[in-house]
Amino acid sequence: YDFNIKGELRHLDTNESFVFNYYKNAHEQNHKRYQVLGHLITQYVYELLEKVCMLQKVYIPTDATEDEPRSFFFMSENALTSSSSLIVLLQDRGVFCAGQWGQRTIVSEGLGHGTQIPFIKMALQSHGGVIVLNPNDNFVDLKTEKERLSFSTREEALTSTQSVWWIPKRGSSSPEEHTMYVWDHFISKCAAKNVAFIAHGYGGLVFVDLLVQRKWEVMNKVYAVAFIDSMHNTQHQTRSDPQIQEWIQKYCREWVSNRKPLDKAVGSLVKLNCPTVSAGTEKCGLAPSCCLHAVFKYLKSTLKAK
Repeated sequence: YDFNIKGELRHLDTNESFVFNYYKNAHEQNHKRYQVLGHLITQYVYELLEKVCMLQKVYIPTDATEDEPRSFFFMSENALTSSSSLIVLLQDRGVFCAGQWGQRTIVSEGLGHGTQIPFIKMALQSHGGVIVLNPNDNFVDLKTEKERLSFSTREEALTSTQSVWWIPKRGSSSPEEHTMYVWDHFISKCAAKNVAFIAHGYGGLVFVDLLVQRKWEVMNKVYAVAFIDSMHNTQHQTRSDPQIQEWIQKYCREWVSNRKPLDKAVGSLVKLNCPTVSAGTEKCGLAPSCCLHAVFKYLKSTLKAK
């Protein structure tokens, strides 16, 4: 398999898209085959971030010893020094890493829909700096020396006999910890006075966690947040802090998978939530790519109004 010129994954001989159930009645074999593909996609997307988007890979923790497991994230060359605004991308939780909105979407719909690359390109064109977080790179598996990509499999790992082989990465043992580490050591110190977040799925919950933990810092530095199908819960996470709740209503907007046309208001059951609009698609996997232009239009107008 390889990606064609349109960024679609196709079989080199048959030109057909990836077959999930390749082996008949052999779920485990099919799953392993998909895992191998997933690993290759992860490496390929990392390569695109560095070679096509010209982002730099930054290893953390910054004071790691030589033999210590490290995580990393990506940022544009002048992300910390440029005084123009900075955009931070915060992905959903799962078995995928930096640069991806969803692995399955990459496999079935292509790089244009499943990766963060169109967002990165637009951020660089319109705003200056960009930081791509890597919140799911939490463990190293000593047994195979392979990266354990997913935080969501941690529960399984801890109940298995193999748990002793799983080493958490300091400062990145969970999406929340990773995001806070990059905030404390990089984003909070950047020259840009205006920072925006684009947070997808569980990434929205992680952002609100950061907002609660670093309240005044975040409220002073972040001028807008675009949530996409976010899992955050304002009432539960903010512990009824009226200042945070008011800030969320004022500076955040959420795009959700919905049958309504793009940007049309969608009623929210939660009174405290921010304004919620349609992403222009009912398919969750396509929500980020479908609301790309709407998100940047919102960020641009919010910055202008500031």
